[in-house]
Amino acid sequence: MSATKLDRRLKTWAQRFWPLIFWLLVWHMASIAIGHDILLVSPFDAGKRLIELAGNGEFWISVGLSLSRIATGFASALATGIVLAAASARLPFMRHLLAPLVSTIKSVPVASFVILILIWVSSEHLSVAISFLMAFPIVYTTMLEGIEQTDRNLLEMADVFDIGPFNRLRFIYASQVLPYFQAACSLSLGMCWKAGIAAEVIGLPAMSIGEHLYEAKVYLATSDLFAWTLVIICISILGETLFSKLVAAVIDKIERAL
Repeated sequence: MSATKLDRRLKTWAQRFWPLIFWLLVWHMASIAIGHDILLVSPFDAGKRLIELAGNGEFWISVGLSLSRIATGFASALATGIVLAAASARLPFMRHLLAPLVSTIKSVPVASFVILILIWVSSEHLSVAISFLMAFPIVYTTMLEGIEQTDRNLLEMADVFDIGPFNRLRFIYASQVLPYFQAACSLSLGMCWKAGIAAEVIGLPAMSIGEHLYEAKVYLATSDLFAWTLVIICISILGETLFSKLVAAVIDKIERAL
């Protein structure tokens, strides 16, 4: 690696990490100023507790269960949103039928949904349902807009040359709608994760991140509370980054194939 490339990489890493270091220092100074661990622990204490938790098998089971439930809700919302967006673009009555439902889901607070859905489903499935409800409107509206923004000249040309549905999807809609799909994933993934964890805090399913957060709050275990919060933040950042790169790679591969 040349010295110029190394300098660029070091500069990039410095630009990314100095704000993080700055806010960690602010956090540390605030904990010193307050002087009570029960109110605010230092980042070192939170990190130490996180390492201790990571050495326990129950920690990884809880992370895995929460992640799998929320991912299930996200994947279901992604599939449902795409199918219904395609149907609404094709059938105007479907768009009018779904408009009040989508608007209602977007307007109702997460806490209200959590309380309502707890009447109908068990706490184990609560985060799945909440994740679905938070992601579905975003996916549906974004994909519908992408389909509607498809170049009409290309569609008219497809009509003239009698191009079939499969080839239209492959050569016209795919390239036009994929950027909207990427945006839908980026916008809804973080919302899914936060809403799913909030649902777990209220529903308290066994062996979940939400349950551990609630227990930390009840027993005033502030170090545990901050440690689990760090877990949520790290998974959110890592998950969004990896998923965005995966989607970008798939889109690039599809565009190359086209």
